[in-house]
Amino acid sequence: MSLLNRDKKYPMFMPDGTCIEQTVYLKEVINHPRISVGEYSYYHNFEILEDYAAYLAPYLFQLSPDKLEIGKFVQIAHGVRFITSSSNHKMSGFSTYPFMNFMMTSQTTSEDILAMFEETQSKGDIIVGNDIWIGFEATIMAGVEIGDGAIIGAKSVVTKDVEPYTIVAGNPAKVIKKRFDDNIIQNLLDIQWWNWDIEKIEKSYSIITSDNMEAVIALHESS
Repeated sequence: MSLLNRDKKYPMFMPDGTCIEQTVYLKEVINHPRISVGEYSYYHNFEILEDYAAYLAPYLFQLSPDKLEIGKFVQIAHGVRFITSSSNHKMSGFSTYPFMNFMMTSQTTSEDILAMFEETQSKGDIIVGNDIWIGFEATIMAGVEIGDGAIIGAKSVVTKDVEPYTIVAGNPAKVIKKRFDDNIIQNLLDIQWWNWDIEKIEKSYSIITSDNMEAVIALHESS
C-alpha cells in the first residue's frame, strides 16, 4: 500500500504520529470553478487557513474569465500568491478608479460584471506545470506559464513565462540558470515521471531525486 495518499487533506505526519496541519494537499482543500490542481501538489502556510483558494488567488472570482491551473507534485511555500487578471483596472481612460465596483445594486447582473472584467483585458490564465518549487512569498502574475521542473526564488515577482527546469528570482524575476543541460531537460520532459503509477514513484523516489539520468531512463523503460 502506498504511503503517498493523494486523498489526504493533511499528508504530512511525523514519526510520532503528529499531524502537520499547516501542510495540505491543495486538491483536497480547493473547490473553485476557476482553479484546477493536480495530485500531490501541496501548500504549506504558517497558519491554518479557512479558504485556501481565496488566499492563493485572492482576485479569482466565480465569474472571472481567467483560470489558475496547477499541475502535479507542485511545492508551494508560505505566502505565495497568484495575481490573476481579475485584479486589473481599466487603464485606457483618464482615471483608473473602479467606480462600478462600488456602485453595484440589486439590478446589477452577471452580464454587467462580466462586462467589467472584459474592460480590463485579461492577460490569460496562470499555468503552473509539474514538479515545480515556488519559494516563500513569491508572486505569480496574470498570464504567466511556468514550465515543468522550474524553481521560483523566495519573494520573486514573476511577470513572464518561465522555461522548464529553469531557476528564476528577483523582482521582476530574472533567469538565474538552467538546472540541467538541454539534453537532460528534454529527457525529463519526455519521461514525465509525475505521470507514473504512484507505487513506482514511491518505490523509486531516491532515483527520481538523484542526478542519475541513466537510472531515470532505465526506470522509464521498465515495465
